[in-house]
Amino acid sequence: MAQKNQVFDNVLDLVGNTPLIKLNTITAPFKGEFYAKVEAFNPGHSSKDRVALYIIEQAERQGILKPGDTIIETTSGNTGFSIAMVSIIKGYDCILAVSSKSSPDKIDMLKTMGAKIYVCPANVSADDPRSYYEVAKRLHEETKGSVYINQYFNQLNIDAHYNSTGPEIWEQTEGEITHLIACSGTGGTISGTAKYLKEQNPNVKVIGVDAFGSVIKKYHETREFDEKEIYPYRIEGLGKNLIPTATDFDVIDSFVKVTDEESAHTAREIAKTEGLFVGYTSGAAMQAVKQLEEAGEFDKNSKVVVLFPDHGSRYMSKIYSDKWMTDQGFFDSKNKVAAESIQYIK
Repeated sequence: MAQKNQVFDNVLDLVGNTPLIKLNTITAPFKGEFYAKVEAFNPGHSSKDRVALYIIEQAERQGILKPGDTIIETTSGNTGFSIAMVSIIKGYDCILAVSSKSSPDKIDMLKTMGAKIYVCPANVSADDPRSYYEVAKRLHEETKGSVYINQYFNQLNIDAHYNSTGPEIWEQTEGEITHLIACSGTGGTISGTAKYLKEQNPNVKVIGVDAFGSVIKKYHETREFDEKEIYPYRIEGLGKNLIPTATDFDVIDSFVKVTDEESAHTAREIAKTEGLFVGYTSGAAMQAVKQLEEAGEFDKNSKVVVLFPDHGSRYMSKIYSDKWMTDQGFFDSKNKVAAESIQYIK
């Protein structure tokens, strides 16, 4: 329970120290104990608050960022929101190159936070001049006094979680964690957290979650970049069509791939069983847990931490929209459209 009469200097003082919440209903048939690290409790409603604040403050300490500068970044939405939030408090301008895969909700939130936004096509190669990677590089070159965060290739992305998320989970589980299940996009969250946990106990098993249409899982297994793995998919903030150096593949034991459809339904299931309103990647992480349970990964002594990266409010026009789910063909005999639960009194 939060202490009474807490007063904070600004919203950035609330970054980190997110709760670990026991999962009860959705995991009831499973062996072991399961806990969610719920990153939506950050003030910017995602784990990316940790990265944005850490990288920007490190840049300030090194004299890279100065008053009046502009911060530029590529984002599927969450990192951009966090950077925009930090920029407001610290007095920087913010320019974001955003993937068109990002939900309209996320893009509207970025606009509300005062960022200048460039929406770039998602389904182009990373070296295409229209990709959000290349657009961010160009904007950085064209904007005097700008700093490009470049989260996909920034070691500080890993360091942010090594210094916060990892220690928090270790302390919250009293060192009894046996498995960490986390989605991998830039790879900073899983890599930094895993590095810290494995330093405490090398036997902690770290399992990454990847998307079908992404190259990450195969690269981990073969160290080969296979373009044939790449095709369009819907989950935001999960998987990649390039290999981010912010992913430390050596601290990750294995990867599980999940589908767009099952991840969407599992996110909805989390809300209806645990009362946690979480995002698309949280559904993906929980879907991976289901698949691992079916494969016999856990036993009665397992103490599993699943990282839920962000809040469900960012996906109202996607996975929490029956129309969007219908348009994707995600409802079938197994997962039917819920009966109308809204009644209008005239």
